[in-house]
Amino acid sequence: MGLGDKMGNKSEELGGKAKEGAGDATGDEDLKTEGKADQTSASVKNAGEHVKDAAKDVKDGLTK
Repeated sequence: MGLGDKMGNKSEELGGKAKEGAGDATGDEDLKTEGKADQTSASVKNAGEHVKDAAKDVKDGLTK
């Protein structure tokens, strides 16, 4: 996984946490839900990157 991808996913996750917290503090359920969705999206992207990394490791292991 590239550093840029890691940073982008972490940024999206932290932004989602901030939105969720702001929505919780202000009683804005839409903002809270949007924050949770952002966090889920970041987690899915991160999992996909881990799968790509694992596949690359397997490929590299087979070609040695």
